Amino acid sequence: MRSLFPVTDLTTTGAAAPDREWSLDELAEAYAYPAGLPDGTPWLRANMVSTLDGAAQHDGRSQPISCAADMRIFGTLRGLADVVIAGAETVRLEGYRPARAREAFAERRAAAGQGSAPAVAVVTGSLDLDFSLPLFTEPLVPTLVVTGAGAPADRIEAARRAGAEVVVAGDGTRVDPARAVRELAARGLRRQLTEGGPRLLGQFVAAGALDELCLTLSPMLTAGDAQRIAGGPGVAVPERFFLASLLEEAGFLFSRYRRTDS
Repeated sequence: MRSLFPVTDLTTTGAAAPDREWSLDELAEAYAYPAGLPDGTPWLRANMVSTLDGAAQHDGRSQPISCAADMRIFGTLRGLADVVIAGAETVRLEGYRPARAREAFAERRAAAGQGSAPAVAVVTGSLDLDFSLPLFTEPLVPTLVVTGAGAPADRIEAARRAGAEVVVAGDGTRVDPARAVRELAARGLRRQLTEGGPRLLGQFVAAGALDELCLTLSPMLTAGDAQRIAGGPGVAVPERFFLASLLEEAGFLFSRYRRTDS
């Protein structure tokens, strides 16, 4: 990571940090969750990537528009989280595996009372998932399946047989995004990270549940009809976020925005 512009320095000149790669410890400090949240209060951040023309994917995946520095931040955000939340379609398309324990974050996680790795929570109404995959058979901590009370009973049973913890966060077959955040927090998973996809992020935005957006702007153009980072129904009044920090490397911008009331 070559330069960091704290929000207080955005209007100054010559504010760039020395040209060097930021260490994981420095990135962890830059992306630390807020201190002093009231007991039980969750903090939901999203991590997404977008091209200059607004595409969140290329050929259905985010990897082609990412870069090595983006993946370092991706790993840092996972290293700080209690739980990684993803929609079922993203889990299938991106080939999700269990989050791994990383030595670089071991001391920091232990000091924060966290386990060795974050849990992964898959949001799905249908539970159309392959429970023989490593995400369910080989996690360091059990994978969670977040669904509605009206989800197919046989699929709920299949999830439980596979070792997944089923979290009910909706009265029908659909998941209530705000309730999902609360249900995960009630299990001690307060530092929450969603990696999308766009449909799930759109639901969190529409529900007013998102506290922070970590957005990588990729210096690429793709055209086409790829999704934006958030899809689905819009909000009645656009919600204002403020820029908390901005990093740059090789033309990629790594921004962090927070809600104005957070």
